[in-house]
Amino acid sequence: MNKFKQQFLAGPYLIWIIGFIILPMIMIVGYAFSGSDGNLTLEYITSIANETNRKALGLSLELGIICTLICLIIAYPLAMILNSMQIKNQGLVVFVFMLPMWMNFMLRILAWKLLLSKNGVINTILIGLGLSKINIINTPVAVVLGMVYDFLPFMLMPIYNSMTRIRKDWIEAARDLGAGSITIFFKIILPLTVSGIISGIVMVFVPSLTSFAISQVLGGGHVLLIGNVIEQDFMQGMQWNAGSGLSFVLMIFVIASMALVNSFDKEGEGTAIW
Repeated sequence: MNKFKQQFLAGPYLIWIIGFIILPMIMIVGYAFSGSDGNLTLEYITSIANETNRKALGLSLELGIICTLICLIIAYPLAMILNSMQIKNQGLVVFVFMLPMWMNFMLRILAWKLLLSKNGVINTILIGLGLSKINIINTPVAVVLGMVYDFLPFMLMPIYNSMTRIRKDWIEAARDLGAGSITIFFKIILPLTVSGIISGIVMVFVPSLTSFAISQVLGGGHVLLIGNVIEQDFMQGMQWNAGSGLSFVLMIFVIASMALVNSFDKEGEGTAIW
């Protein structure tokens, strides 16, 4: 009876998964491998190789890798600092870093547009200090800045979570045995936080690879990513087959990333946020 109640309570979640995950994915696969006449075709899958899509995918990979590396370089030392802070409620400090994520995604991107625009806040301050303006709006640099701002918490949280699992007595024992700070870092801290690093890399790289809103707002139409091409196929050209074909290719990247996470983080330690 209890087992039946548990299955009954899981019913709404199962309906949600079927309606909003499984069925949309089946539709994407169906459109990706079928032509306008309904016959099986690989035309839309192989369209990723044409010049426009190839350049968009290449730029997406390039900016995604740059964003991921910057987030890692910032997040790892920050996680070490947070973990070493001698305060009772470290969760409160982490909450402060997560607080901006509660604001609407588009509002945060539009705020960056106001900051980086030619007559925006940053250039106004620079002019007031007697310095020259910076013109990075509508460039890949602005897109990367927006990505780093939005996705940094996704890198910070898994790394911080993995660091909190490192027991202090392990560090103390290593120091008692004569290990220096560099040895402790490379022999204890870094190996024990690999799961968090891998999880953070995937959690940042996947959304940055598929992003289109950030490049559309901060790139001003001058930075064409693969996400923008897919969005245009679906929303402007109404070319569902072409958009689904490109989406299917990106799904392969996502599945490969998830497989990579599972191979390094079999217990799911790095993927937990709290």
